[in-house]
Amino acid sequence: MTSAAAIVVPAATRHTATFIFLHGLGDSGAGWSSVSENFRLRRKFDECCFIFPHAPMIPVTLNMGMRMPGWFNIVSLTDIQAAEDEAGILGSSGKIQAIIQEQIDKGISSERIILGGFSQGGALALVAGLTSKHKLGGIVGLSTWLPLNQKIESLASEENKETDIFQAHGEIDRVVQYRWGERTREILRDRLGHNVEWHSYPRLDHSADPQEIADMEMWLHTKLPPTSS
Repeated sequence: MTSAAAIVVPAATRHTATFIFLHGLGDSGAGWSSVSENFRLRRKFDECCFIFPHAPMIPVTLNMGMRMPGWFNIVSLTDIQAAEDEAGILGSSGKIQAIIQEQIDKGISSERIILGGFSQGGALALVAGLTSKHKLGGIVGLSTWLPLNQKIESLASEENKETDIFQAHGEIDRVVQYRWGERTREILRDRLGHNVEWHSYPRLDHSADPQEIADMEMWLHTKLPPTSS
């Protein structure tokens, strides 16, 4: 996969940073491109290129085997770690690594590349970010969980063992349960030693929220400051 299989919003000025954001199961990159449009209208992150990749169509067990856009197969949302599709997760991770490499080849410092995602896309962003051989500027996980958490320590790269993470979750999420988000935060912070900025929202189900996007924006400002006034 390259950024050709994605919605790409170019930097408004000199391109010095990139934010790659991965959508959830059944969605497409178009589902999140409005976030960058809002930033553009307000002249935020003008030096940043936004990339919203599209997941391939795959059969999903959770969806009775029917094909839908997905980064990897999911068997159950009751036990989200049941029969994890390790090959699918790592295969998609490799495709995201190719997009990261493409940006580096264009002259973007890896430390000014942020990788994020929502739900299944957030799960992939965590795995791809933690295992990247390039030091990233940060990782964003919204309404998500950490797959392969029993072996993530052996998979994680030295380069990203201290990479900061922004994590947010709705407290009434009926798809990816809130406790999975809390458990992910504990693993990332307490077991892996990451600095996790955690936000929770009492009335938020499995979706995004204006306050959540505003909180993410504030965090992004600390990671991708403008290089010129």
